[in-house]
Amino acid sequence: MPNGILLALIAYASYSFCDGVIKSLGGQFTVFEIGFFSTLFAGCFLFFTKPQGERWRDFWRTKRPWAVQARALAGIASGVLSVFAFTTIPLAEVYALIFLAPLLVTILSTVVLKERVGPWRWLAVVAGFVGVMLVVRPGFRELHLGHLAAFANAFLAATSVILMRSLAQQEKRTTILGALVGYGLVFNGVAAAATSFSLPNLGQLVWLMLAGSFTAGGQLLQLLAVKYAPANRIAPTHYSQIVWAVILGALFFHEYPDWLSLVGLAVVGASGLLTMVREEVRLGTVRWNPFSRTRL
Repeated sequence: MPNGILLALIAYASYSFCDGVIKSLGGQFTVFEIGFFSTLFAGCFLFFTKPQGERWRDFWRTKRPWAVQARALAGIASGVLSVFAFTTIPLAEVYALIFLAPLLVTILSTVVLKERVGPWRWLAVVAGFVGVMLVVRPGFRELHLGHLAAFANAFLAATSVILMRSLAQQEKRTTILGALVGYGLVFNGVAAAATSFSLPNLGQLVWLMLAGSFTAGGQLLQLLAVKYAPANRIAPTHYSQIVWAVILGALFFHEYPDWLSLVGLAVVGASGLLTMVREEVRLGTVRWNPFSRTRL
């Protein structure tokens, strides 16, 4: 189990490094061009990680095509919004808003799946929103479109989790990832060509490759982590990204959260962990555990 947890921690660190690279590219390329190249390179690396018994050329064979397309579209929108958010507002604020996703899953599960939610999970939802308010502080600080993009990203991630619950046992991993990569390349490629496409130089190309490799590395490490530790032990490691957001933001982007923001980030993390604990107590498992990100 320690090996699985360690692999999961490294996986989420890899995702955070990818987000940091994307942030550093802001202003050099459009949102769509960053999305295109990061998806392209992530797809190239992920090509070598298919599960045994599956073939990439059969990714288009689906049992529930509409749900697969909906999940892919959510991933594309999530990718565009996340790039915009990371390149316009501080890393810690993006993560605070994105980490509302487990709490939004609770809300959506009551509406879409008609699940019963107890008072402890509702308390976690309220606490999570309070934590975000401490970080973002609307009315006391200027809000940007990046904040709205990050919140929309959280909603799309929650929607994707609801879809994945119904797809996980019926569709192949190559189908889910293949549709996401294919749609992402087409949409971002067309949008980049229609807006302002500029060919990256060698140095920029290396950074774009790094973004893709960090995403693919995170995906591969999560798959390996699952072999060594159960999902309910790996899931809490997701919140290690909050720590990385503070570290990377301070080291490379001169973003220093004040004490209220740090308290808010801690509350957001604690509320998400409480949601996981209540799911494990009630269901014997943890269902918010993004083994693969909504976006690439």
